[in-house]
Amino acid sequence: MNDGVNGVALAVFIFFFVLVTAMGFLAARWRRAANDQSLDEWGLGGRSFGTWVTWFLLGGDLYTAYTFVAVPAAIYAAGAAGFFAVPYTILVYPLIFTFLPRLWSVSHKHGYVTTSDFVRGRFGSKGLSLAVAVTGILATMPYIALQLVGIQAVLDVMGVGGGEDTNWFIKDLPLLIAFGVLAAYTYSSGLRAPALIAFVKDTLIYIVIAVAIIYIPIKLGGFDAIFAAANDKFTESGNGGLVPDHGGQWTYATLALGSALALFMYPHSITATLSSRSREVIRRNTTILPLYSLMLGLLALLGFMAIAAGVKVENGQLAIPQLFENMFPDWFAGVAFAAIGIGALVPAAIMSIAAANLFTRNIYKDFIKPDATPAQETKVSKLVSLLVKVGALVFVLGMDKTVAINFQLLGGIWILQTFPALVGGLFTRWFHRWALLGGWAVGMVYGTVAAYGVASPTQKHFGGSSEEIPGIGEIGYIGLTAFVLNVLVTVVLTFVMRALKAPDGVDETKPGDYTADAGDPGVETELPPATAGNSH
Repeated sequence: MNDGVNGVALAVFIFFFVLVTAMGFLAARWRRAANDQSLDEWGLGGRSFGTWVTWFLLGGDLYTAYTFVAVPAAIYAAGAAGFFAVPYTILVYPLIFTFLPRLWSVSHKHGYVTTSDFVRGRFGSKGLSLAVAVTGILATMPYIALQLVGIQAVLDVMGVGGGEDTNWFIKDLPLLIAFGVLAAYTYSSGLRAPALIAFVKDTLIYIVIAVAIIYIPIKLGGFDAIFAAANDKFTESGNGGLVPDHGGQWTYATLALGSALALFMYPHSITATLSSRSREVIRRNTTILPLYSLMLGLLALLGFMAIAAGVKVENGQLAIPQLFENMFPDWFAGVAFAAIGIGALVPAAIMSIAAANLFTRNIYKDFIKPDATPAQETKVSKLVSLLVKVGALVFVLGMDKTVAINFQLLGGIWILQTFPALVGGLFTRWFHRWALLGGWAVGMVYGTVAAYGVASPTQKHFGGSSEEIPGIGEIGYIGLTAFVLNVLVTVVLTFVMRALKAPDGVDETKPGDYTADAGDPGVETELPPATAGNSH
């Protein structure tokens, strides 16, 4: 790393940070409704976003600073095995094409703000709804923390905050400032802030990757030299070269499939989806979002470039910021760092809003204050969004960064266990609500215990997300194994509950609700946004 502060890069970074900060606060006036005291307005942007706003918002939501830093860092550390993120984002879009439009339709019809709202309405079970809500909040917290880790990695490479011996307050002050700004404009503007900022974030990322994929290989002697250097490194380290051996293929395949199933179970993915103005917007987005997968494949190649460029870092998360610092002119390094920094602000804002909505609708309203007004819901959600970000900040400042990463991996295992209730419920009500709760519990317990037993060179517990698959003997993704157990238990218990004639909850949805669009008769008038919070 360079000694001292890279003044030019820092100045460019600050320019873009100030720009998006101003946009964040101005977003409160963008498409502002006459009454903004409802979760529909603050938490879902008035359900008014069209195709391109939704595309940028979902892209900003799913392709985060952590993605920008961690995917090529995985390539840098492990070779081609780190490419699992590319096939899983290819698998996910045909999958969501089948169920996201149905979720949008029924949510718009009944005023649902969260996935737990739908689960409660579909199965008539507050207990199952609570399980989905708590899982979503737990899985989201470390994800927010990792966005702050991304910002911190960029600040470290620019030399901001001093060295390891610097007073903790001075060292962490830039991160505290970034956090404070993020918290302020999210509180005032809600989902409109990240929706507007996402335009800047995605534009910067596309520019940086387009330049990097052309400029850096030219400086390094072409892709032949890059792949040769990477292959030499992994051959010397005993990994057998770029491509994983047979033993790693099960891990690669199950991790890709499990991650694809889990991605749109995260609350922030659904929050961005439900902000769309029509069912057709969702369908169009599932066809154009794969453009981000192309970007991700190019982004992953930066890991090989970092090897060929001779980047040496103790923390792999710093590999790509350091590559930019070494290879780009200072001014363009600042643009690249701004892309990563803003790439952290957008998803962190959406994630905190999504977690806050879950708490407000499915804990506060369901169990603490059932008669809460829309204005009270909005106030609680704003406050909780602040608390969620404070929790993430404490997590980052008080714990080792590898702990944050491993807890995010655990969150992926957890969130996958909500798939049967959410996606299953969108197509059938055959699953019994108690069976779904039992399957969820088994999946959560197995996944947590199995992950606890995984060690790494730096950690005794929660050292990874792969373990031997029972009955098969191959190493695979723990989350997918837990999911299979979850489904098996759910099916068996459903047969048992049906045989015992255990009482079903009341289903407040109708078949036509799952295909309704915004312009259909009755959809707009049945539950106006101002009263949607009191629909249950």
